[in-house]
Formats: sequence, C-alpha cells, structure tokens
Amino acid sequence: MGHHHDHAHGHAHEATNRRRLALAFAITLGILLAELVGAWLTDSLALIVDAGHMLTDASGLLMALTAANLALRPPTLRHTWGLRRAEVLAAGTQATILAGVGLYGVIEGCRRLFDPVSVSASGLLWFGVIGLLGNVLAIAVLAGGDKESINVRAALLEVVNDALGSVAVIVSALAMTWFGWSRADSLASIFIAILILPRAWMIVRESGAILLEATPVGLDLAEVRRHVLENEHVLDVHDLHASQITTGLPILTAHVVLREECFHHGHAPQVLDALQQCLAEHFPVSVKHSTFQFEPPGHQDHEDSCSITPH
Repeated sequence: MGHHHDHAHGHAHEATNRRRLALAFAITLGILLAELVGAWLTDSLALIVDAGHMLTDASGLLMALTAANLALRPPTLRHTWGLRRAEVLAAGTQATILAGVGLYGVIEGCRRLFDPVSVSASGLLWFGVIGLLGNVLAIAVLAGGDKESINVRAALLEVVNDALGSVAVIVSALAMTWFGWSRADSLASIFIAILILPRAWMIVRESGAILLEATPVGLDLAEVRRHVLENEHVLDVHDLHASQITTGLPILTAHVVLREECFHHGHAPQVLDALQQCLAEHFPVSVKHSTFQFEPPGHQDHEDSCSITPH
C-alpha cells in the first residue's frame, strides 16, 4: 500500500514539475522575443547577451520539458531504467551552451569598453523592466520543484540569474540616462556573463558526476561497508559500487560474503532485509534500490573483481 502511495506521489510531483517547466518556458519565450526586439532597437550589448542567455534558457527549458516527459516512459528490456537519464543529458547540454554565451559576453563586453557603441538608454530601461517582471513571474512558477529535479533546479537557477541580469540592464540604462556613461552597457554585459559562467560550471559538474557514475554526494562507502560488516553473519564486502540514475535515484550494489552456515540454515533472507533497511534508513542519502550478491567464503578467489573496496 505504501509503495503504491509513494509511486502515485512521485508521479504527482513529476506532473507538477512538467507544468512548472511548461509555464516557465512560455514566460521565457515571451521575454526572449521582447529582448530580441529591444536589442535590435537599442543596439545594447547587455540586451544582446541577455537575449542570448534567454535563448539558451528557452531552449534549455524546452529540453527540460521534453526530458521530463521522456523520464515518465516505463522501463523496457532495452532501457531498464526507462529514460530517466534524459533530464541529466538535457541539463548538461543546457549548461554547456550557456557557458559559450557567457564567454561571448565577457569577450565582447571587454572589446566595447575600449570602443563604446551608442545605446538608446530609454529603450534599454523599458526592456530591462519587462525582462525583470517576466523573470520574477517565472521564479514564482518554478519555486518548490528545485529539490525534486535537477532539471527544475537548473531552470530555476537560470531564471534567478536572468532576473539579476535584468537588474543589471536597468542599472546600466539609468547610469547612461543620469550620467551619460556609455560604457555602463558593456559593464552590464560582463556582469551578466560573470553570473552565467559559475552556474553553468556547477550544472555541468553535477550532471557530469551522474553520467560518470560518481558516488552520490553524502553517501560514504567506507561507512556503508562498516555498517554491512556489523551484521553478525557477514564476513566480508567487496565490489561495492554506488551511483545515481538521475536526481534522487541513488543505487548501490555489493558482493557480500556470508558465513557458510547461512546457506544451510536459511539466514540469507533476514540478512538481505537487514542490509536493505540499513541503506534506506541510516545514511543522509537514502538508498532504496540496492542489490546484494551473497557468496560463500572462498568464492571471490575465482571471480573478477571490478572495484577497489573502500576501507
């Protein structure tokens, strides 16, 4: 009963996240179109960079929305975990493109500092305000789903930084209006680019860690091994592996050497229950998908080991 409840609860979260992503995509697309018009009318580099940022965000949100739908497809014999990793691929691709936009903003902004371009300050101000209002609305839509999905988290981080970028556009427009400082637009574009680059790196690193099957952050395999060895029937643990399929779905596998009598007296099922309960309850990262291969003493001598067991 609890399993069905959790399953239904998970699908409800996924459906909510899809709605969040769809609304955020519509809002972001609207801001993008407005900023493209604004960049054309004002010749502002800050708006061009922010429009490039918004283009990346819109395409990223579209990828995220597509990935969220793909993640709901059931497992098959070819894809035994379904297509859950699609969201990780989408987030990584999105962040990589975003890094390119950030580098362009820094390089072109530095060039324009030495060769300023005339910019329409009043038009820049209006389009900056439009962008900020749209970003605040998108933040409100995405808030709450960032803890459940790397896709929603990536999208929310982008929109928050978009909002800061819009503030930079507004400040540069005011600086040009009040003080006639033409280089404010270039500085705003560099500021927006600096906001983009660390965020892009963070998402690339997180999605890369999942794709490279790194041990989930917060799961200490040495501690896992110690807990497993505390069971009175366990002699040794080897080939201990942990990774993530996608956000919130850690998995663990291990070969566990049991005492010889466990295979004759029927202790193995109780040991399995104890080990799986331990993994699900005793660690900061709850591992509910674990697989243990039970072995008699000496079995490891004639099998290939594929890992270095942490000590």
